Amino acid sequence: MIFPQILAQAAQQTTQIYDRQVVPVDWIWRQITELTWLQAVLAVSFGMVYMLYGWRIFRILVVICFGLIGMVLGIMAGRSMGGSLGHVWGGVLGCALLAFISVPLMKWCVCLLGAAAGGILTRGVWYALGLPQVYIWAGAAVGVVAGGMISFIVLKVAVMLFTSLGGSAIVAVGTLSLLYHLELATQSPPRINAYVHNYNWFLPTVLIVPTIFGIIMQNRFIKQSHKWEF
Repeated sequence: MIFPQILAQAAQQTTQIYDRQVVPVDWIWRQITELTWLQAVLAVSFGMVYMLYGWRIFRILVVICFGLIGMVLGIMAGRSMGGSLGHVWGGVLGCALLAFISVPLMKWCVCLLGAAAGGILTRGVWYALGLPQVYIWAGAAVGVVAGGMISFIVLKVAVMLFTSLGGSAIVAVGTLSLLYHLELATQSPPRINAYVHNYNWFLPTVLIVPTIFGIIMQNRFIKQSHKWEF
């Protein structure tokens, strides 16, 4: 009798591991609902520029992205070291350091952002297919490798990839927030909430489809702009 119980417990633990939530859906939903309608409109407007014309301002966007990454890392480091203002100074120093480093290392930074964008896209595909979230990093690793290789070969692809993805993410959050506020204003059933939490394919779709559209449009714009160079 002991052996079947052990097998049952092992099967239950395995099921719990496979069902463990890794994608922060609740956090994403909180970002959507906390936006006001005005912030959502501004997000959609800025995101469209980011998605379609990011290739014109990609240097500024790279500096901003790495500055934000440095700020997050600095805050984490400051909190670990303790002190009442440690996270504040850590965020400031981290932001300034990575933003400053990204200027002379622009091509390498673009490649890193392109690789990260590839990882996010394949991670989204993994989530959309309903595969075990505990192994979602395996799907992300494939995208990081593929995106990194493409970025190192053709830097323009990296620019289009990370700017289209970044703009699409902002547009998606702003659009979903507007739909959420529309539901509140009209007292409609909470369909957006249901789609976000109950359908794995929904969030990746609203992110990947605009990203593909942005890449196609940026490619056309770049071809028409003969003076554009990396």
